[in-house]
Amino acid sequence: MTAKLTARQQQVLDIIRSEIERTGFPPTRAEIAQVLGFKSANAAEDHLKALARKGAIELTAGASRGIRLLGTDTRDHAAPNSSPLANLTDALLLPIIGRVAAGSPILATEHIEREIGVAPTLFTQTPDYLLRVRGLSMKDAGIFDGDLLAVKKASEARNGQIVVVRIGDDVTVKRLSRSSNQVILLPENADFEPIIVTDPDSLSLEGIAVGLIRTSPLH
Repeated sequence: MTAKLTARQQQVLDIIRSEIERTGFPPTRAEIAQVLGFKSANAAEDHLKALARKGAIELTAGASRGIRLLGTDTRDHAAPNSSPLANLTDALLLPIIGRVAAGSPILATEHIEREIGVAPTLFTQTPDYLLRVRGLSMKDAGIFDGDLLAVKKASEARNGQIVVVRIGDDVTVKRLSRSSNQVILLPENADFEPIIVTDPDSLSLEGIAVGLIRTSPLH
């Protein structure tokens, strides 16, 4: 059972829950600090460590969004205390999408590695498929190479959401930033450059990320 939280710790926990429900992923330390008016991200880090000690969250080292909700009353996007695989008759059967061939629909049969059953309560929104992540451009969002990103098909996405988009013949996972005259696809890794899309016709939204299944040990 989670230890009793202080009022400030509860505020931080509520912000984490709210951001996961809004975008599918937890906030950064800087975003928490900004919402609560802290002068630096270090103050947010102190509260996160206290929440981790009390069993409310789990922190992933080296990832700015590496925060996982714990406890039976939450439905976080990758709850480590519950198995993502389900053997129940009400399991949600999802295809795992591997490499996507140029010009082919993302759910084309040749892209499906296999299907797995997952517990429906694992995600706040029901995904349509699981995309196997390639590379480390989103590692600071806690998304690592080989992870399974839960994706819900959508025709629209909000600023700040993590999305799966097709640009020409390439499919990529990035954070969406949109202005009146261009779209910027932001990585969550300082080693990667943002992708600036000036021709909206070259971009196609394949879906929004609604969760994650970690397939390797925590980093």
